[in-house]
Amino acid sequence: MSIPASGKPAWQRNEFFRFFASLKLAVVLLAVLIIGAMAGTIYESSFDAKVARSYVYGAPWFNIWLILLATNLAVSALSRWPWKKHHVAFLVTHLGIITLLAGSLIGRIWGIEGTVTLFKGDPPTNRLLLDEHQLRVQDVDGVVKGYRAEFLHHPPDAAHPYKLGSLTSGANLSVVGYSDSLEGKLNPRTATEGGAVALHLTIKTAMMGQSLETWLLADDPQHATFGMGLAEIQLKRGTVSATSTSSGPSQAAPSPNEEIDLEESIFAFAKGAEQIGRVRKGGSTGAKVALLMAAGNEQPKLVVQIGGHENPISLAGNLDRDISLAGTPFSLRIENYWPDFRIQDGKPGTLSDQPNNPAVLVTISGKSRPAADSKASPERHGVIASPAETNGGPPTMPPAGGEVANHLFVFVDENGAITYELVSRKNGKSTGKLPLNQPLATGWADWQVTVDKVMPHATAWTDFIPSQKSAQGPSAETSEGLLVRTDQNGAVTEQWVPAGWQIALPTTPGPTAVAYGWKLVPLPIGLELLDFEVQRDEGTDRPASFKSTLKITTAEGDSATGQCWMNHPFSYPGEWWRTWTGLTYKISQASWNPENLSQSTVQILRDPGWLLKWIGSLLIVAGVFMMFYLRPYRRQTVGRPILPEPEKSESPTVNKPAIEESVLS
Repeated sequence: MSIPASGKPAWQRNEFFRFFASLKLAVVLLAVLIIGAMAGTIYESSFDAKVARSYVYGAPWFNIWLILLATNLAVSALSRWPWKKHHVAFLVTHLGIITLLAGSLIGRIWGIEGTVTLFKGDPPTNRLLLDEHQLRVQDVDGVVKGYRAEFLHHPPDAAHPYKLGSLTSGANLSVVGYSDSLEGKLNPRTATEGGAVALHLTIKTAMMGQSLETWLLADDPQHATFGMGLAEIQLKRGTVSATSTSSGPSQAAPSPNEEIDLEESIFAFAKGAEQIGRVRKGGSTGAKVALLMAAGNEQPKLVVQIGGHENPISLAGNLDRDISLAGTPFSLRIENYWPDFRIQDGKPGTLSDQPNNPAVLVTISGKSRPAADSKASPERHGVIASPAETNGGPPTMPPAGGEVANHLFVFVDENGAITYELVSRKNGKSTGKLPLNQPLATGWADWQVTVDKVMPHATAWTDFIPSQKSAQGPSAETSEGLLVRTDQNGAVTEQWVPAGWQIALPTTPGPTAVAYGWKLVPLPIGLELLDFEVQRDEGTDRPASFKSTLKITTAEGDSATGQCWMNHPFSYPGEWWRTWTGLTYKISQASWNPENLSQSTVQILRDPGWLLKWIGSLLIVAGVFMMFYLRPYRRQTVGRPILPEPEKSESPTVNKPAIEESVLS
């Protein structure tokens, strides 16, 4: 058998083999991976880890690139065949990199990582929530399909839709829009029969420049009540009782000559609106609070009149400070000041720093006789209420679990007649008829309520539209969503699908259900929360640690109990060989709910490529160590004689030094 001049067998000289073994390919593959890692770092810092995982680390192209790199390393190792002693370090290093890449791919493809929220007393659950959005489609044949739906960085639009393909019904489904902030608006639809009574209300205030509108549905737990923060409106069936009276806790009134502790909160505007007072303790102070507009953009001046004495007070530097009122036994504290007052999301706020609509909230306290003739006094309405239920007050949210003092009940009877019962801190209680398109003065500042539409038979329907808050990002009242389009026989329908909702799309022969939200995967084990403990720092309410006691069950009837807390996970199954190979579910404490100590969220991680990653890392370290520090595994080049170039000969002779060099290598 003749030896080729190159000293390599035919399969090593194949062009395809040489391409995958080339150093140039390795450089290109590594360069692309480095650029991808840089892009992933930029995505993660600019957006979040989910975006980086979606477009780089978890993308299909990244997996393909890792496979190409592993192939290049394997072919490069085979190109040294037959291997010699000095190839050992080189082979161990390449084997370590290939093993590490294999473990990474196995973990990425077959591993899982997600969270489960558990409640004490609930049955076991096996639904794992992944940090990945998914569009779930239930076709007319009942089959549920899931589509990956991450559109934070490159959202689809009408010109560049994300096509999902054809459904069983023949309709083509695609995503043509994404919004990070959708808001829902109740828009009832007329029912042919049955349904509930629906009223459309318009609520306006000239003083604050606001106009609100809403639909209310009777007998609907979600849509029968509209909350405004300082007041609540509720729709009921039937008719108001003309003899209904106020029902509140009563107590003995103090003697008019007795000095007692008084405390009153007063809300005042600068633009001529009447002040709103709420007695917090004892009775009214009889104070008159006014905001006087200043020239230019200067803050208005606060003037307090009480007991025949007038006290001007500067707003600057006096917020949250107790200030004595000269000539009176009272002190004043400025609780808050709004330069451009508006009700935002049911709470007082300011639109700007300019004094366009100034308002102030103050608290006056001291020991004196209560003022019996004050409009803010609860005795004016014939009921001596407790401090938590007194009439009058600033437009703030009621305490948790408490009732709203300002209330409007709207009643609709079987004949369509509309009546009302109005409860106002300022004007007390009143009842009467409520004709269409006639405003009703509520006594809540200058708010007026008008019923302008009536639907005797209606069903609830919510329309979703992109919120104007989208530019500032999603808020607690909004959610992200997708605009989904169906095209069936030329009939095109578009519908926004908010996260956490399921929407029915009109298709033939039946509707197609579409839902958008986090991806859910079933686990072969069930988790049950037995107990949740919170340990606090001694002498404080600050949590020091929290621990979950869990019960794990399987379909075969096996079960186990364990505990997990911060940096102390619980593994199931717990055999040592499963833990070392990654064939176990590692359960860690993820978060908790301070408002509900019967709730706990745990993270579940399973990485079947864990052992290969460790072995690969150790092989890389061992190979590099052998390559640089163990002489028997290094190719000896020191001391090799430098031979002169052989003279060229026209006769076909074999170059002896070349053969010697080939044998040495």
